Amino acid sequence: MKKLPLLLFFVAMCALSSCSVIGGIFKAGAAVGIIAVIVVIGIILWIISAFRGKQ
Repeated sequence: MKKLPLLLFFVAMCALSSCSVIGGIFKAGAAVGIIAVIVVIGIILWIISAFRGKQ
């Protein structure tokens, strides 16, 4: 059962060219990074507005 992910990884590496695999990983990483930054900025703005509302 432990060999199944290794087998799938090997098949994916043979089926896809290395450039397209690496390009997909970087595109996904960039999208996740942008979303994370937007979420963090939103949380900071929410916290600031919560403190300003109490005064």
